[in-house]
Amino acid sequence: MSIDQIREKVSAFLVEELEIDETKIEGSARLKEDLGIDSLEVVDVVVLVDDAFGFKMKPEDFKDLKTLDQFCQFIAARVN
Repeated sequence: MSIDQIREKVSAFLVEELEIDETKIEGSARLKEDLGIDSLEVVDVVVLVDDAFGFKMKPEDFKDLKTLDQFCQFIAARVN
């Protein structure tokens, strides 16, 4: 799966499931500060990653990921 396909899937579930404004979703967007993903939504993201990409992500994995690009790279490293 290409990084563009991953970014597309991630963007879709951020907009649809977490109701994040689509205009805020860009590679350099900071997950917490810019996109507003809080500790409760991290659990939702973990479940969405499992559903969309077929691997288990732990909430603690999310701590080291600061930007949307880093998040997509994390996913790419596990699905490719």
